[in-house]
Amino acid sequence: MGNTIHNEEITVEENRLRNERLHQFYCPETGEGSDIGDRQPLHLPDAPLPTQYIPANLFRREKMAQRLARAGSLTGYIEQYGFDIPASKDTDEKATGKKKTKKKHDEKSEEETEISGASAHTPLERLWQEWVKIRIQYDFEFWAYSFVRIKDKQGAEDIPFKLNRPQRRILGMLEEMRTAEKPIRLILLKARQWGGSTLIQIYMAWIQLVHRRNWNSVICAHIKESAANIKGMYSKLLANYPEWLLDGEKPKFKPFERMANTSVIAGRDCRVTIGSAESQEAVRGIDAAMAHLSEVAFWRNSRMKSPEQLVRSVCGSIMLLPCTMVVMESTANGTGSYFHQECQRAKNGESDKRFAFVPWFEIEMYAVPVDDYDSLIATLTDYERMLWHRGATLEAIAWYRRKRKEYARHTDMMAEYPSDDIEAFCYSGERVFDPTLVENLRRCCCPPRFEGDIHGQELTGKEALQGITLEAKPQGPLSIWEYPSEKHEIRDRYLAVVDIGGRSDSSDYSVIAVFDRYWMLEGGPAEIVAQWRGHIDHDLLAWKAAQVATYYQNALLVIESNTLETEYDDSEHSVYILDTLSRSYANLYARQSPPENIGQRPPSRWGFHMNRATKVLVIDAQKNALREGAYIERDTQACYEHDVFERKPNGSYGAMDGHHDDILITRCIGNYICGKDLPSIVQQRHRGDPIVNESSI
Repeated sequence: MGNTIHNEEITVEENRLRNERLHQFYCPETGEGSDIGDRQPLHLPDAPLPTQYIPANLFRREKMAQRLARAGSLTGYIEQYGFDIPASKDTDEKATGKKKTKKKHDEKSEEETEISGASAHTPLERLWQEWVKIRIQYDFEFWAYSFVRIKDKQGAEDIPFKLNRPQRRILGMLEEMRTAEKPIRLILLKARQWGGSTLIQIYMAWIQLVHRRNWNSVICAHIKESAANIKGMYSKLLANYPEWLLDGEKPKFKPFERMANTSVIAGRDCRVTIGSAESQEAVRGIDAAMAHLSEVAFWRNSRMKSPEQLVRSVCGSIMLLPCTMVVMESTANGTGSYFHQECQRAKNGESDKRFAFVPWFEIEMYAVPVDDYDSLIATLTDYERMLWHRGATLEAIAWYRRKRKEYARHTDMMAEYPSDDIEAFCYSGERVFDPTLVENLRRCCCPPRFEGDIHGQELTGKEALQGITLEAKPQGPLSIWEYPSEKHEIRDRYLAVVDIGGRSDSSDYSVIAVFDRYWMLEGGPAEIVAQWRGHIDHDLLAWKAAQVATYYQNALLVIESNTLETEYDDSEHSVYILDTLSRSYANLYARQSPPENIGQRPPSRWGFHMNRATKVLVIDAQKNALREGAYIERDTQACYEHDVFERKPNGSYGAMDGHHDDILITRCIGNYICGKDLPSIVQQRHRGDPIVNESSI
């Protein structure tokens, strides 16, 4: 099979297309270039924006949008439908509900009219403002650019808030939840300097200023100064916000009930409270509908104060209603922390929050011009080729190469400018498996054809291996990608490998992996066809593994026996478990132990023993399997465990803190066995005969 990532063609033409996509025209005022939902054009020649691309939902739900489209102009709208709105405070002119004839007005020209300007004087201006009030309910990008000003990171001036590409991607996730009328829950792992916190806070402000009254929010950061800075963005927004959007009310923060940390927005009755992980009392018991939890990875964890307690305190009262928000965002700060664990839960679909990460190469500022594309392509390293495969342009890779020279270790560079969430959390040691090869492994991963469990007539004993049945159950411990062949033409076609974990939910998993070695007879790869993963007593696990092996044509069953042998000082219990199993299951793997005396025949012991020497052997076997394309993976979690497996500073091997390697160990042992022991043909197979005759189960 080989490594197709290394051989993938990198062309200047493909790079040009990527740059075109990255820098395609985007105008939040008109809506052109927006990829947040479907949009439809609206042409109004006499409006400040003669052509607008507005959200399709706006057309479907708002009668004013439909009438404007039919009228074809603001003037035509007034002529056809009239305009019954109160006059502004600046004039005593009153609009009637009657149709009006076209006449000259002393309105401003299109060039002079501003979307965010002062109160309207003419009917056309007032009609335009009413339309803007409707559009901003559906179009955050338009609202943000028109009425929000932020500090320019590359200059001293305040500028309109025009969303960059990473911000638009995260906005798409927020809007998907909001428009589906679901609670908005997100955990955002941030890279450096792209405005993730800014987007979250301004989005919350949009909900409070446009969508909801009496809708309170909390801003909680690792230190109070950081929370105050986030609120400062809100204060700047209000200072520049037009009064006519709030029906003439001056938008500003006012003190609330002499509470130093809480302000209320005049005209909206929305409170904003700030707090920090250092002073948790300020946000305890707050009646909030939205929570912005910032730099959570840096929240201190002590016996008296923990991130978990603070999150429960802040978010416990937030109801599961539309437009409620809980957003947890942070840059990474090592592994094993509360934030790291929450990211993993979200990635695995175990959390109420969606997981989001933005790689550095999606941020526009991280790119430099390339003078000689051919020279750059010819000198790309394996890691840089992986960046290309993930979507980076050559300009971004050139920037990365230049920036890399500032760091003594590549791991430090990856932590500052991560291309995936694994790099973001960084390594305490050295990555074992080449990430480009792991990416190649992912290409064959797919959802299983069956999820559930496997059972015999009894839990243990001979009856446990009789009457084997499958029980379908969503997200059950057993996943099947390919059912066993009905033909028994190859001896030891299937190999079942067991890594023994703990019994409790907080411990390592126990894993049973099944390899199909059919194509190895013709020089092809082994293939993962089934996997059981869960927590179970060790004696029951042994029988569960035998049930799986029995189902797969009495597969060669290899049980990693370390846990059993070290759990009891004299290891008699492990001998008992495996010896008892061997009386009912004949195809159990045994190893040769060193003889006690010279000349003695080496005794056999059940199971595969993992020690310092054999661990190096199986890891090397796995490296070779990835390099040669010697096995096909189906489970994405197995690929993830390859990513987080490292060589520790003390020379040992294992998963990064807070991660597992139980699935990976079954692959290492399995590929080691596959490399030493081939299956054998029981009877001649004729070319053209079906390879797999799937079970009807």
